[in-house]
Amino acid sequence: MSIPISNDIPDLIAIRRHLHQHPELGLSEFKTSDFIAEKLEAMGYQVARGLAKTGLVATLRNGTGHRSIGIRADIDALPILEETGAPYASQTPGLMHACGHDGHTTMLLGAAKRIAERRNFDGTIHLIFQPAEENFGGARLMIEDGLFDRFPCDAVFALHNDPGLPLGEVYVRDGPVLAAVDECRIVVNGRGGHGAEPQDTADPIVAGASIIMALQTVVSRNLHPVDSAVVTVGAFHAGQASNVIPQRAEMLLTIRSFDPEVRNRLEERIRAVAEGQAASYGMTVSIDYERGYEPTINHAVETDFVRDVAGRVVGPSNVHEFPRPSMGSEDFAYMLAARPGSYFFLGTRRTEDDPPLHHPRFDFNDDALAIGATLWVEIAEAWLRP
Repeated sequence: MSIPISNDIPDLIAIRRHLHQHPELGLSEFKTSDFIAEKLEAMGYQVARGLAKTGLVATLRNGTGHRSIGIRADIDALPILEETGAPYASQTPGLMHACGHDGHTTMLLGAAKRIAERRNFDGTIHLIFQPAEENFGGARLMIEDGLFDRFPCDAVFALHNDPGLPLGEVYVRDGPVLAAVDECRIVVNGRGGHGAEPQDTADPIVAGASIIMALQTVVSRNLHPVDSAVVTVGAFHAGQASNVIPQRAEMLLTIRSFDPEVRNRLEERIRAVAEGQAASYGMTVSIDYERGYEPTINHAVETDFVRDVAGRVVGPSNVHEFPRPSMGSEDFAYMLAARPGSYFFLGTRRTEDDPPLHHPRFDFNDDALAIGATLWVEIAEAWLRP
């Protein structure tokens, strides 16, 4: 494994831990954006700000080539109370970098420094620091604000750390790699009353429980067995006392899929099941169904390119094919729908007991910073090879 920016590791760790201490939610990353812009401008990049409110693009040109590349890092944090106990833990209670975006940002800043120093490319590099990946679709918002009109990219690339994979190993996959995600809120409208007199009520808890159980058949009995999908009820809220039947019950669902027809079928069946089950108990439901991120679909040429470059950086034996798509989701999907590119994974595992992403004890592994930064340097320079 060759890590040409190893001398910068102390600086990268300091940057990552500074970002970790100062997390900001999507579309509110004002101080984060200021910090990133200051670093990049000092390196000689032309920095454009204000895309999707807090997003920015740093551009560096060299030579006379007309080819271009976009590399994206997400910069937002999550509304989670940190429990790492680290000396650099979040200084904002209730917010933390529990998905490693602090590491993603740092790796791209580390790459930016080395790229600017070496100038070993012919063309244009756009470094895209994107807000609001977690919940608000910052990638889509940046595109709507003219990202690819103002900063044309022949191809775009992004990576995500994975604490479940061995440190330094790279996982790639052509085609679908992450699922589309939709959310659904179902409210069962009942008739409340005394818990000792259930005959005078319409119990939304009973109807809601029936809906939850019936939803378990949406995938298993309505889709072809080889079609991948997930319907999960992640929350169920109703009532406050043991002797009171409430007026309503509410459930929240996440729905994952890859195929547009499957996606439509899932919505159709979820609505029908909820309405039918509620009606069988003499009740109605209110359904708020929201389409979220599209599936993340990698392009073959660009994925082959990442596979080849990663093999030179971490060694061919440390580059693997992702065996199957993940049911996670990612708004980089919108960038891949607009431009060819590839989204891949970098293993960051310390031990078998590492907390997963979005866990209050998750902490990005600083040993991965130089590896990720080197990958970006090599990808940018190889794409724009003089």
